[in-house]
Amino acid sequence: MSSIAKARAPKAMKVAYVDIAGQHRPLKAELLKAVGGVLDSGQLILGPQVEAFEKALAKLCGVKYAVGLNSGTDALILSLRALGVGPGDEVITAANSFVASASCAAVLGAKPVLVDVRDDYNMDPILLDRALTPRTKAVIPVHLTGRPADMGPILEICRRRSVPIVEDCAQAIRAEYRGKRVGSFGAAGCLSLHPLKTLNACGDGGAVVTDDAKLYEQVKLMRNLGLQTRENCVVWSGNSRLDTVQAAMLLVKLKHLEEWTRARRANAAFYQTALAGIPGVVVPKDGPGEKAVYHTFIIQAERRDELKAFLAENGVDTAIHYPRPIHAQDAAKPLGYAPGAFPVAERQARRILSLPVYPGLTKAELGYVAETIRRFYH
Repeated sequence: MSSIAKARAPKAMKVAYVDIAGQHRPLKAELLKAVGGVLDSGQLILGPQVEAFEKALAKLCGVKYAVGLNSGTDALILSLRALGVGPGDEVITAANSFVASASCAAVLGAKPVLVDVRDDYNMDPILLDRALTPRTKAVIPVHLTGRPADMGPILEICRRRSVPIVEDCAQAIRAEYRGKRVGSFGAAGCLSLHPLKTLNACGDGGAVVTDDAKLYEQVKLMRNLGLQTRENCVVWSGNSRLDTVQAAMLLVKLKHLEEWTRARRANAAFYQTALAGIPGVVVPKDGPGEKAVYHTFIIQAERRDELKAFLAENGVDTAIHYPRPIHAQDAAKPLGYAPGAFPVAERQARRILSLPVYPGLTKAELGYVAETIRRFYH
């Protein structure tokens, strides 16, 4: 019998990593009513619910404008495009993020330039400063895991070099840095509304938030095939619109986001206490001036793969965000980064494990996850 089997609890509890159906269950009647209203109106494309959602989202993020889009990826692409990023330019981002943080530059013909991260999984400002060149056209700090990047020094560095910032807030809506919401620091903030995000559409969705009126107008134009009017296209572009049906459902969910965020933070606080002091386990915590939203709760663990297998055998579902840094992706080979180029991101990729942290978890489930981790190490 394996050591994993010997340590198995006699009565394993099933703990899902996420429960999207469970989130929707109490909202189903209200969501269907919102969808019915759109169907009855017949305004399926850029209907009034889209504008209503945009206004609510801008207020939430502490900015003047928001543009609803079809994905967080297009939010990044259109923001860079509005800033004039194109062939020959460089865009700097973190090496450990989801691939969209770099691919948004590559699809515009620009070169993604990667920098390593700190222990908080976010961009190291010192390394950012060293990576800037005359070809740098934008910097994309990523508020990974829902924890705000250290925007103070990042802002200072970029202002000194007159380089615009596009914040990747895909995992961090409502997160705060020194009392300000993420998305309100740079030229633009880019949100994902993917079903796994803290504010989630029932399908794909995204948004750009900004205080820049010119950027707002450009992104709004580019999301709709560059059409200034139905008869006049003023710039070549694609279709990146947020569907009216999705906007209607997001308006329903927006009313619950504060409650869901409190629950995520409470679940994170439970883990922070319950997992404290376990040798070989590093638990994330808010830093000074930070208010994280814990889109993911990522521990660093010795013998990570064995721990993941042990948790699975005991009914606990986990994930890894992300097992391969961006420079290790096949698509990134032309960038020329060798193994070892980003030692912190690479070390973290071998140790990180995402635990269930979604709002619907019970105290019993949280306790079972923590106790199962303790049993593995003790």
